[in-house]
Amino acid sequence: MSASVPAVAGFKFAPNRKRLSSLDAFRGLTISLMILVNCRGDACPVFSSLEHAVWNGWSFADTVFPSFLFIVGVSLVFSFAERQEDRTSRKAFELRVVRRTVILFVLGILLNCFPSFELSNIRIPGVLQRIAVCYFFASLIVLNFGLRGRILWLVGLLASYWAMMRFIPVPGIGAGLLEPGQNFAAWVDSLFLNGHMWSYYDGQWDPEGIVSTIPAIATTLFGVLTGQWLRSSASERRKAAGMLCAGMLLLIAGQILSTWLPINKSIWTSTFTIFMAGLALICQALFYWFIDVSGFSSWTKPFIILGLNPIALYVLSQILGTLLPSMSLFRILSDAVVKLGAESLLNPISVFLPISLISWIMWQKRIFIRV
Repeated sequence: MSASVPAVAGFKFAPNRKRLSSLDAFRGLTISLMILVNCRGDACPVFSSLEHAVWNGWSFADTVFPSFLFIVGVSLVFSFAERQEDRTSRKAFELRVVRRTVILFVLGILLNCFPSFELSNIRIPGVLQRIAVCYFFASLIVLNFGLRGRILWLVGLLASYWAMMRFIPVPGIGAGLLEPGQNFAAWVDSLFLNGHMWSYYDGQWDPEGIVSTIPAIATTLFGVLTGQWLRSSASERRKAAGMLCAGMLLLIAGQILSTWLPINKSIWTSTFTIFMAGLALICQALFYWFIDVSGFSSWTKPFIILGLNPIALYVLSQILGTLLPSMSLFRILSDAVVKLGAESLLNPISVFLPISLISWIMWQKRIFIRV
């Protein structure tokens, strides 16, 4: 986009510069943590930092998925800018969005049924499926609305989800109850996904279910607004300060509002969305200041390499995490690690190390898989 491009949706955009190393590093760190958290294993004690909060409240592991959706939103703005610069037609871009959505969703379904591929009780929701849906709807909003419209959509999604969970009565339960399996989101899942939900909760509800994806889209829109700010003509110092201040305000707002609506990842409450967007904004602000502004970037290379193929590496990690327990080498390693008393780290490290090696080889050979 040239410097003569006029202001759009309340922001005057600066000409496109080099790729944001801070965003790549943040993406790489996040996908690393996603691999560690989602491959923590169930057969042995789990490292406490990789455990999700049981219900209300949050843990370190709970920050990972919303951070990735936030990054998806930031990246969307830059993708949209590239479409304008390349003069890609709107129809072609929309087809690209649909293609990516379908590929992500299908990959998620295939991972859910791997390795048995029994379709009768396959889990339909999942991590990649939620990413696909959030990417799709956020893309439509970015394509069709300016700054004001995007803010209205974000607020509307959070408010409508809160209203649904608080005021729509659930048969046999009533309205406003937010207990496991006894809330509006779980009831909708039971109607439309019966027999196709995560077995961990006895197939009664799903943490990546239908209704709880609504505020997850809002998480992605927080990233969209951040991407707009990063592409604006504001000074680098002002961008970093703006993100840091906005992040602090969202953290405070999420904590205050949690008095009435608890912070909860399992049903992705609106307060969870606000609070985690604040954390992601602060992380992006710090990464931006130290990496892109101050040039302190020598430590970022491993994360940037991991962030260049995030979806491909995540898919490989899920396949490897499923196959590892059946490998004889893993069983030998498991016995050795148990003797050292570090069994809680066995699964995540056993998956992460080979995935890191694969990412380095892909980077060396300039293999970048784009979904």
